[in-house]
Amino acid sequence: MQHLSTRSDLRNLLITISYDGRNFHGWQIQQNGITVQEVFQNALRTIVGEFYDLKGCSRTDSGVHANMYCISVRIAHPIPPERLKAALNRWLPSEVVCLSVKPVDDGFHARYACRSKQYVYKIWNSDTRNPFLNGYALFYRYPLDAEALNKAAQAYVGSHDFTSFCTSDKREMGDMTRNVKLFEVKRDGNLVTMTVEADGFLYNMVRIMVGTLLGAAQGKIAPDSIPDIINKKDRSAAGVTAPACGLYLNKVNY
Repeated sequence: MQHLSTRSDLRNLLITISYDGRNFHGWQIQQNGITVQEVFQNALRTIVGEFYDLKGCSRTDSGVHANMYCISVRIAHPIPPERLKAALNRWLPSEVVCLSVKPVDDGFHARYACRSKQYVYKIWNSDTRNPFLNGYALFYRYPLDAEALNKAAQAYVGSHDFTSFCTSDKREMGDMTRNVKLFEVKRDGNLVTMTVEADGFLYNMVRIMVGTLLGAAQGKIAPDSIPDIINKKDRSAAGVTAPACGLYLNKVNY
């Protein structure tokens, strides 16, 4: 069993990383596959000589990417932040990069101090696959009207009970209300990007929101029915869960 240091002589650091999630089973350590937390913790131990308790800003699923992922950790080692950044980038695998290391207040927590998070979902909308986006965007060959989807998506904005947009999971208990601050659907050539920002997210929430919009594009779901789907508080009323490959944790706001 790994020993996690709990000494009181620790300084609190905020470490920001970015990672390609294709070959990872999400962030959190699991027994059935390699995770970002595991490789990060191993790299940190190589540098400072012991295991420390990492506080991640969010759970991410297998195959999900992160342009910005934040970790808070209290360590005793005196290594300066810039040297720690360089050392992490030496020992982390090529799929993970450390963007910054900075000291923060002792009470700072990467998850609980977060005011909002922004995710993006990328869709390659063409009749021809893009080999350079394999694993990085959903290939969707049927027509998508980005303006119509953006109009429908405004029903997500606001404070709602998003039970209909959450995969049943023992981790999601209690209040299912989240405040969605923004949902935009934009097209740039063949790339359709959906951007959503909220004060928090339920398990698979963004992927189900995306899947519901794709269901509307396919004529399986009425575009103006999203308010009714929200009010039903029933997962079966919403669309499918979109594949993980197109999802990125894009920004974390403190």
